Amino acid sequence: MNYSKSQLISLVALRFIVGWHFLYEGLTKIFTPSWTSKAYLLDSGGFASSFFVWIAKNQTLLTFNDTINAWVLTLIGLFLILGCFEHLATIMGMLLLSLYYLSHPPFPGIDYMFPSDGSYFIINKTIVEIASLAVICCFPTAHIIGIKRFFNKNRRK
Repeated sequence: MNYSKSQLISLVALRFIVGWHFLYEGLTKIFTPSWTSKAYLLDSGGFASSFFVWIAKNQTLLTFNDTINAWVLTLIGLFLILGCFEHLATIMGMLLLSLYYLSHPPFPGIDYMFPSDGSYFIINKTIVEIASLAVICCFPTAHIIGIKRFFNKNRRK
């Protein structure tokens, strides 16, 4: 794909910003030994809440979930920032964010223990970030600006 300079800058900036958010969230969880998603999962609402509450009430599943969540967030963030495994990172990010959305959908009539950043109706920041990842997936830039470019050059030689 041939992007204009402004398109490329915008897409790389979007990739970096979303990557930074994932990386930060993941590292915060990894370096906070007491962190757990238990309260968040117990606060789930909507039609899938029983699944998330089930995970929270099973200590083995909860520990597994917490570990996987923290490391997947971190890896997605690293991959997006560095510009490698971009397609995998965007797909995994959209799947993970979809689980967050299903856990806490912004539907009328559902009240949560944790306040949200605003008044949402169906569309919230999680959906906006899913859409951002979809744009990054559809308009990849790692082959132009990222580690993937370096590997592609070496592969051609």
